[in-house]
Amino acid sequence: MDNSSYINIARQSGLLKELRMIANNIANVSTTGYRREGAIFTEFVKAQEGAGSVEGANNVTSMGRLGAHFSDFSVGSLKQTGGTFDLAIDGEGFFSVETPAGTRLTRAGNFMTNQTGALVTPSGYFVLDNEGSPIQIPQGVSQIAIGGDGTISADGVPAGRIGVFTAPQSAMMRMGDNLWEVAEGAAEAHTNTRVLQGFLEGSNVKVVNEIARMIEVQRSYEAGQKMVDFEDDRVNKTISAIRQAVT
Repeated sequence: MDNSSYINIARQSGLLKELRMIANNIANVSTTGYRREGAIFTEFVKAQEGAGSVEGANNVTSMGRLGAHFSDFSVGSLKQTGGTFDLAIDGEGFFSVETPAGTRLTRAGNFMTNQTGALVTPSGYFVLDNEGSPIQIPQGVSQIAIGGDGTISADGVPAGRIGVFTAPQSAMMRMGDNLWEVAEGAAEAHTNTRVLQGFLEGSNVKVVNEIARMIEVQRSYEAGQKMVDFEDDRVNKTISAIRQAVT
């Protein structure tokens, strides 16, 4: 396989991976607290023999590939729901939850209570307080109020505090189920923020932008496929011509 084929295959592979990211973004446009994922392409350029001369000024090999992917941490829009345990963070920070795999962060605040009164996510993960312990909501109370600092009051009596934490983006890894894993010791309690009761933060995906990018990637992929087909046809014709000349 020649250099042009390797270059084109690397490009096609990267475009296919980006297409999958875009499709995942669109699929999660209505997911509470979802953060958009994007692709970063890199280019490798190598000068060939004679590239330093005037005649060979354009004699270089350029190879584009998917170098990395990133997460867009911009804030999504807030929607008022009126739900007692629907919470949103106004500003930076994440809620902390306990999963079987360890502590994880999330912006999705669509919480509820389980049979024992513990505050949990829809997947049943315990929501943690500012000290990293599960939050227990007293049963049989008539009113639950959650203040801007995350303090929970049950009929006027303090019953805990919602934990809000921050971490460097470089220390966060997307783990699926709208959760983030953070390097040990990277997450810190964040107090300069506001918790909103009765609100949920939507996805930060902009559908129009994603569809426009999807069309662009699809066209680039189709163009690359035509180059592959052309190269395959050229090689077959060359082999056929050689075979006829030998016989």
